[in-house]
Amino acid sequence: MRVVLTRPAAEGARWSADLARHGHQAVSLPLIDIGPTPDPLARRAARDRLPAYQAAMFVSANAVRQFAGSAPELGWPRATQAWATGPGTAQALREAGVPDAQIVAPADDAVRFDSEALWERAAAAVQPGWRVLVVRGAGADGAPAGRDWLTVRLQAAGAAVDQVAAYARRLPHWSDSQRAAAEQAAVDGSVWLFSSSEAVGNLRRLLPAQDWSRARALATHERIAQAAREAGFVVACVRPGLDALVRALESPR
Repeated sequence: MRVVLTRPAAEGARWSADLARHGHQAVSLPLIDIGPTPDPLARRAARDRLPAYQAAMFVSANAVRQFAGSAPELGWPRATQAWATGPGTAQALREAGVPDAQIVAPADDAVRFDSEALWERAAAAVQPGWRVLVVRGAGADGAPAGRDWLTVRLQAAGAAVDQVAAYARRLPHWSDSQRAAAEQAAVDGSVWLFSSSEAVGNLRRLLPAQDWSRARALATHERIAQAAREAGFVVACVRPGLDALVRALESPR
């Protein structure tokens, strides 16, 4: 099966190698470009303030890696929880030296991996007066960007929430060969893998006139699936992770 990977380039390379071991051909067409944060001083200051927070929530593995920067480990404070929305982010925290006992995340066999699933695990511990840091990417204006669902829940529970952008998410610049590969993958039976609604939106910006009605996609969340359907794809939801993706690729349509 030919799979189109839309994750940032570094992640796409790892997924391509993993899929090749399972006999699938992968082409990487990154739909989000990861760059340095526009305000590195704010990121470093947030790292220095970590002991002042009862918890720090990371929206993705990229958020963990970019927050850590060039340091091999984060030097995680003993009294601060590290929150992750899924197993990939939790693994990135472990690789950054965060002890397992301080990581709060949905179970590996959870039905979904998102802020709602994380809140189900974290809510009981949150107390009025808590301070929580949310580490995420920056939008086009350089400010932290993303869903505010968890922030609203935390504030309703009496917690104070700070946000910091650990990296910048940008529209990638595709070469002519990448555009041609995407146009071919719209009609040749390839399966597109989407793990971000933003990626779907960027694809529509890069190829605004493309008809996606003959293209099949797998999405890792219903919100992402809906965005892909609105673009014209035939979409199915799949749990995040390599094993679930391989099962979906090899199951009858």
